[in-house]
Amino acid sequence: MKRCSWVKESNPLYVTYHDTEWGKPLHDDQALFELLCLETYQAGLSWETILNKRVSFNQAFYDYDVAKVAQMSDDELEALLQNPAIVRNRRKIYVTRSNAQVFMKVQEAFGSFDAYLWSWVGNTPIVNDVEDYATFPASTSLSEELSKDLKKRGFKFVGPVCVYSFLQAAGLVNDHEVDCDFK
Repeated sequence: MKRCSWVKESNPLYVTYHDTEWGKPLHDDQALFELLCLETYQAGLSWETILNKRVSFNQAFYDYDVAKVAQMSDDELEALLQNPAIVRNRRKIYVTRSNAQVFMKVQEAFGSFDAYLWSWVGNTPIVNDVEDYATFPASTSLSEELSKDLKKRGFKFVGPVCVYSFLQAAGLVNDHEVDCDFK
């Protein structure tokens, strides 16, 4: 089976992530919250690092139950800074809680985060015919506009590059290479 060129075949987590998740339209709010958090953790790091720590992040953040994360105490967050199984960046750890609080406000305003997010693409994935992933942009006008709106709502660590990666991962933008068998 042919995969996108960015997939590290030597890492089974990469292969599984690509084959079963990346680029597949995602509509579950809890899964969208997890994915958004993972993308924010990636800032300045490799996706491989984040995938390798994904299980531990899920354990640390109540499987990304938004309401539970939004209510985490400072003591709980401080304790996570001692956990070597996750990325121990104070800003990223604390942003997880504040982003959960904002996420819930978006859910309240739009009925779901899914409804808010998918409205940006008219509820239909954007399909790009990517010949070579290495030549594709790191951000687009869509990710720049969505990034601005997310920031205006109070989200943090949601720059245009992070948002574009999120849109790709959640299937709002299909950037599988044209010869990939998993599009």
